[in-house]
Parts: sequence; structure tokens; C-alpha cells
Amino acid sequence: MLLVVADADGVILWRAGASSVRRRADTLGFTEGAVWTEAQVGTNAIGTALAEAAPVELLSGEHFEQDQHPWYCTACPVHDPRTGDLLGIVDISGPALTLHPAIGALAETGRRLMEAQVWRCHQERLERLRQSAAPLLAATSGPALVVDDHGWVAHSSGVAVGARIAAPAARQALAVPGFGACVPERLPNGWLVRPFTRGREVLLELDLSSTPLLRVQAGDTGWRRIITKRHAEILALLHRAGPAGMSAEALSQALFGDVGHLVSVRAEVSRLRRQLGGIVATRPYRLADGVHLTVAKDAGAS
Repeated sequence: MLLVVADADGVILWRAGASSVRRRADTLGFTEGAVWTEAQVGTNAIGTALAEAAPVELLSGEHFEQDQHPWYCTACPVHDPRTGDLLGIVDISGPALTLHPAIGALAETGRRLMEAQVWRCHQERLERLRQSAAPLLAATSGPALVVDDHGWVAHSSGVAVGARIAAPAARQALAVPGFGACVPERLPNGWLVRPFTRGREVLLELDLSSTPLLRVQAGDTGWRRIITKRHAEILALLHRAGPAGMSAEALSQALFGDVGHLVSVRAEVSRLRRQLGGIVATRPYRLADGVHLTVAKDAGAS
């Protein structure tokens, strides 16, 4: 058999196996650097697993290309355990007559090992960030977070915020539930996030003129950003709902007239949170603690 690893574009990165099987694979172009998407070689386990984002096992004539009929191929997609993004494929292939019932479980085990290794490397990076920030944290009083560039929390003191916050950006106010208004401070390979010393409020002004505009003021830091009409509508609804917030079902009813659009609602709120840095809290959806919004329907956008 061959054990094969391909990336998210279907490019074979690495393979290992018996020399006799490798030689047979060479005649198919099943080698490092080759692209094995469905667009390139038709139905095959790697390309179909990428297209379906699901495990695939093909035997003999189930392959599109006749040259692949003497083969079996079993492929499992590998996802980033942090984000869910598709990273690539682990595939086991060999002569069709040698297919064993355990091959599928073997490919699944490879997938689990790969994803566990990605998560382990992630935890090791957070631990290095935590250790490098330790001297600064020792001299810091009050609540503080240390996070990486993607918002994953390496250290939390004074408040529990979960495993991740919105990704910080330089000189941009950040609303962290439980912290209020914060300005991230750059660290090597990460950020120190602390509440403003002169207040914990983030002030928002939502301009609902022809092009929705959101103005944000947190302490001495302020910025403004054009947002979509849908995001403006969500912010206005959450503003009217107050601290009680709204469930995904309630937002779906308000936005679309029924409760059958939960996936769309969750996707829109997720995009809004990525754009605005955690100003919207979840469970239920609501404006985060310390965030105060005013709505100006006739204000200018200047």
C-alpha cells in the first residue's frame, strides 16, 4: 500500500510505501507534486474527498480513469481543529485485490493523529507566548489577557473569557466581554489586552443613512468603518433588544420573517464579530458588556 498526504489544493506532498507499489503509482503520475483534484484526473479518492469534505473510499471501476481501475483508494479530509478549515487529505491506496476492511479505520486514525498534532503545536505556541509574557504579567495589576495574533488566549487573569477573543489589531479598540473597552498592546508573537484605565466603555454611533457607517470611540482611541446594511440591521435589532439580547431564532424571524435561516444568521453574526472585534457577544446575541450604541438615522457620513 501507499500512505499519501495531499494539501487542500490536491497537490501530493508526501508518500511512503512499498517500492513495487510506488513504481506502479509512478506510471499513473501518482507522485509528489502531482495535482489529484477531480478537475485534473476525474473521480478519485483525494479529489472527491476534497470536493465533498468527507471521507471517500473508491474501489476499481469507481475511479473515473480506466488506468486507476486496478487500485483502491481511501481518503480522509484533515481539518484545522482550531478553525475548521480544510488543510488537506490523508490517503491510503493500493492494488484493488488487497483492500482490507481495516483500511478505512487506518486512514481515519491518520486523520486524527494529524489533527491532534496541529492542536498540540498550537498549545505549545501558546505556552511559549505565556512564558515570554510572564515577566510583564508579574508587574501588571488588574485584569489582563495574553493572546496570539488570532485571538487565542494564552493567559487570562481577573476574568474568564473562554478560549478565544476577536483577533487584535494595532491602535484599534477592542470590546472584550467582561473586560469592556481595551486597546491591545503588541508583544513578541502576541498581544497584551487590558481594560482602559480611564473607563471601560465603548461608545458606538450607528449612522443609518444611505451607506451605513459605524463610529467607535473607546477612551482616546476612535475609528469608523462602513458596514453592510445587513450588519447595520443586526446592530439596530440588538440595540433595541437590550441586555436580554436575542436568540438565533429571534434574529432569523426579525431579519427574514421566519426561523428557517439560522445558518445565515450565525454566519452574518460571525462575520460581524470578526470585523468589529467582539462588540457583539453570544449566547444570546447581544451588545457586549461596556458597549453603548446610539442610532442616528439622519446623520451624515462625514
